[in-house]
Formats: sequence, C-alpha cells, structure tokens
Amino acid sequence: MSAEAWQITWFTAGVAALSTLLILPVGVPLAWLLARRDWPGKSVVETLVALPLVMPPVATGLLLLKLLGRRGPLGGWLERTFGWEIVFTWRGVVVATAVMSFPLLVRTARVAFEGVNPRLEQVARTLGAGPWRVFFTITLPLAARGLVAGGLMAFARALGEFGATIMVAGYIPGATATLSLSIYHLVQLGRDAEALSLLGVSVALAFGAVWLSELFLRRRSSS
Repeated sequence: MSAEAWQITWFTAGVAALSTLLILPVGVPLAWLLARRDWPGKSVVETLVALPLVMPPVATGLLLLKLLGRRGPLGGWLERTFGWEIVFTWRGVVVATAVMSFPLLVRTARVAFEGVNPRLEQVARTLGAGPWRVFFTITLPLAARGLVAGGLMAFARALGEFGATIMVAGYIPGATATLSLSIYHLVQLGRDAEALSLLGVSVALAFGAVWLSELFLRRRSSS
C-alpha cells in the first residue's frame, strides 16, 4: 500500500479505538442500569439509545452538525470555553463514530449484564459486600467477555461509519479522511483500483473485530 493508504488506515483505526474508549464509561453503566433497574422513563431512554441504529446516518449527522457547529449550542460553548473546533476536524470524526457505535455497545453490554445470575450478587450481599464491591468483584468479571465483545462490535461499527461522518467532518485529506470516506472519494474520481485496495483493508479490519467479538461471545456462552 501507499504511504497515503497507510495514513488513512492508521487514522481510521485510531479514531475508531478512541471513540470506543470514550463511550465505554457511559455505555457500560447505562447498560447495567437498563439490565438491572426499572425507573420512570426507561423506555424513552431505550428508544433514544436505539435511534442511531434506525435513523438514516446522514440525519444523525445533520443533528450533530447543528449541535456541534460554531453557532450550535454545544459547539459554540466548546469553542468559547476550550478553543475546540469540532465540525470538519478529526474531533468531528470521533464524535460521529462514537454516536453511531454507542447503541451496539449498550445493547451487547446489556445482554452481558442480563446473563449474570442475580443470585450470585445476592449471596455476596448477604455476606456483607456493598453494592460497589458486588459490582466490581461479581457482576463485572462475569459480564467481562460480553463487555469486550460489545467494545469490539462498537469498534467495528466505527471503522465503517460513513453517513454521519461525512456530514460532521467532511472529506479533508490528511485531516478527516477515513477508510469509508476515502473509498467513496476514490470511486467518484474513477480510481477504482485504489478504492478496492482500501476496501480490502476495511473488510480485513472489520472481519477481525467481528470475529474476535463472536469468539468472546461463544466462550462466554460455553462457560
């Protein structure tokens, strides 16, 4: 591959990894709440979490664009407070991929928490363990394989994100060019051979992430 193709590949993998790490601290606790607790408005939260899965990605991207643009409520505040520009920067790519992969993480993590036998947690409580100790010594270790699988699925989704990213970050060579955006750009220019090369890389990365995710899920179900 060319140096440009390597740069695009590393950028895409790095952005996907960063976006996955950013959603873990929010997605895992939310998945636990959805799996273990009932509260007013829970169905609304479940619906909001699932929306990026069913909405057109460009629609999600448009919402993010209005929210994070310089004149948007959040984007304007971030620029005034921290000097951060989000739209049409690498940060925009991270935000778009994080939003689009968040539902997969939450859904997979929720299933993992639901698979933990509540009786084990109850036994630990009867022995004097507090809620946090129960979570970190019983619940989290037993759900760990499912959580890793959810993180890998989120990573795979981030690798292939296109619709929201093109709206929020655009295609800027060397700045926001991911694998999916670059493939589309090369096809538009008629450079099909280069597009197919990047397609092969994209398929290989996605296949590896999904294969590892399924491997963790199989080991979890057999244990």
